[in-house]
Formats: sequence, structure tokens, C-alpha cells
Amino acid sequence: MAEDLIIATGSKAEQYQALIPQVKALIEGERDLVANLANIAAALKEQFGWFWVGFYIVKDTELVVGPFQGPVACTRIRKGRGVCGAAWEKAQTIIIPDVGQFPGHIACSSLSKSEIVVPVIRNNIVVGVLDVDSNAYNQFDTTDRQYLEQIVALIQW
Repeated sequence: MAEDLIIATGSKAEQYQALIPQVKALIEGERDLVANLANIAAALKEQFGWFWVGFYIVKDTELVVGPFQGPVACTRIRKGRGVCGAAWEKAQTIIIPDVGQFPGHIACSSLSKSEIVVPVIRNNIVVGVLDVDSNAYNQFDTTDRQYLEQIVALIQW
């Protein structure tokens, strides 16, 4: 298990390419889901300095906040509600350049300006989502989608 995160520089893709092997090392051999989600959220927050990084876990008919890094968060989100609920309902990654323009956005913090939500899908069922917020507009793009989808695929859910 890795104990220190090496912060990479370079392009966004290069940063992800350096981070992914470290994430693998963090979660390799660890079977506890909460521990792995916590370390993934911390690694992403530390590498990229985003405003909020965390997971919501599907429990019955709601997403319930799981391990995260950042200010306090909304605790429960219904399916189809907000960006997280929409990503759960559609079972696809959603990138929002300006959360103020997203109909039904849930403003857990007024400081959040852009967002990406990546569903965690196992056996064709969404079991959770990775939610990342930035305090800058237009923070996320297809590079983030590509690599964050690779990271959530590593999770043994």
C-alpha cells in the first residue's frame, strides 16, 4: 500500500496518468469499500485541488453521502434530482460547465461553479457516483471523463 501521494505536474492527462497507478496501489489488497472510497477522494482532491470530491452511495431509493473531501455536503439525493441524481438515473457521466445553468441543480454550496459526476456501475446497475465540484467555471472536460471513469472502474464494489 502506498503511504505518500506524489503530486504530478504537466498536462491534465499526464497528471491522471501519474495518479492512476498510485490509486491502484492505495486500494490494492484493501477490501473495505469505505477505506478505498476515502483514499480515492483524498488522492483526487490532493492532486487536483478541486473544491469538493466524494462519493454518494445508492441506498434504497436515494444517494447517500459517502467518503468525501471538502466542505459539508448534502446528505441525501433522490434519483433524477440534481447532477448526481441525473447521472444515477441516466447511468452516464455528466459534465456541467456552469451549475447555475443546470435545471434542478442542488446547491450544497454556493461556491461550486462546475461539476462532473461519474456513475459507478456494477452488473449494469448504478451503485454509487463520484461527484467532483470546482469553484471555477468550465473546469471539467472529456479528459476528466475518460480518466475518472477509469478510476471508478478500479473500485471493487
